[in-house]
Amino acid sequence: MNETHGIQITPRDRVLRAWENAAEAVRDYQNYAREMEDDGELARLFARYAEEEAFRASELLQLLHEFEA
Repeated sequence: MNETHGIQITPRDRVLRAWENAAEAVRDYQNYAREMEDDGELARLFARYAEEEAFRASELLQLLHEFEA
């Protein structure tokens, strides 16, 4: 366990934070892809990043559910 300023940060806390970050990255990449529609190559790149990050977010969400079980 990591302790910062007397607060214990658990593995579940870390997974939750990572999931939140991944979900935010998905939204960002999706928005970038939409904004770059005029540049097909960039739009495809950001769309691919969104998909890859969504996969990671999905894995992290599954871990969160396991912590709750």
